[in-house]
Amino acid sequence: KIEPLKRALKGAEVWGTGLRAEQSENRTEMPIWEWDAGNQVYKYNPLINWTYDEVLAYLVEHKVPDNPLHRKGFISIGCAPCTRAITEDEHPRAGRWSWEASQKECGLHAG
Repeated sequence: KIEPLKRALKGAEVWGTGLRAEQSENRTEMPIWEWDAGNQVYKYNPLINWTYDEVLAYLVEHKVPDNPLHRKGFISIGCAPCTRAITEDEHPRAGRWSWEASQKECGLHAG
């Protein structure tokens, strides 16, 4: 049985992500380019050093549509059961896996 990510990346040379360092502590040292040995593909993290405000400014400047859930407090969006809206005083990723105490990442890019 092939995992969905492995199937999606089969034959790819580069995997582009939207990961940002300020989203979690385990991303602070993540490079822009890295080799993903598990998937045998280069992983490109072009937004790793962008702030949330820089992302928002880019969306406005380039007229990129965003997910309307962002304006309803869903700053980090995953699957429906694993995502909730956050309050202004919470960390942007507090709405992901909120029932767990770990700094867990989803299975797509867990290190």
